[in-house]
Amino acid sequence: MTRDEVKVAVEEYPVAILPLGATEQHGHHLPLGVDIFLAEGISRRICEKTGGLLLPAMPFGYSWVWRDIPGTVSLQQHHVEAFIKDAAHSVQRYGVKTLILVNGHDANNASMKYAARELEDELDIKVIYLFYPDIQSIMEEHCDSEMWHGMIHACELETSLMLALKPELVDMSKATKEYPEKPDLYGFSTISLGDLSKSGVYGDATVASVEKGEKLLKSFVDKMVLLIKSSVKIE
Repeated sequence: MTRDEVKVAVEEYPVAILPLGATEQHGHHLPLGVDIFLAEGISRRICEKTGGLLLPAMPFGYSWVWRDIPGTVSLQQHHVEAFIKDAAHSVQRYGVKTLILVNGHDANNASMKYAARELEDELDIKVIYLFYPDIQSIMEEHCDSEMWHGMIHACELETSLMLALKPELVDMSKATKEYPEKPDLYGFSTISLGDLSKSGVYGDATVASVEKGEKLLKSFVDKMVLLIKSSVKIE
């Protein structure tokens, strides 16, 4: 878009959508940029349904757990938070009233929450942050496998979404299933995802499909659009 196109878009609908991703391993069957591609793909569809301004995706996030894996680019948590705040300050200057954060990377969630809280006190801008809302019920409806202790990574869900959005980047011949044992101190120490799975997969990527991906994509987009439309009141 040009500066003039952005000006018109914001005047008509002062809502911007910022995809947040990460660059890190997702098993041997998926590319490093899964979280970027999914956040951007979902955001693009949200923009098509709402008229929101699509901002360029943030390609890096907090990926400490995969810091020793080739290809990982990890930011410190407070840098992710600072980026979100800087983006909000930038778009607010030319009329954006609501900033929607569409996140594809679980470890960015804390940064989104704390940035939104600080922005509440600093700017006249509403910040809504979204990370696969209603994921449990949506997975139960469309997926055959279970999550690993409530989290997703290179699993059936992410692989199916990638097959729907970027099939040329998925190598299903390398897809695998892994549910590593959860240590007692997981979540209470520095033991992390990077220490547990040999394949880098948490869940069952082998049962992923394009059809599931399309259904998952529609469910998440519809839910996010509903949340946005019910929260954003344009005068």
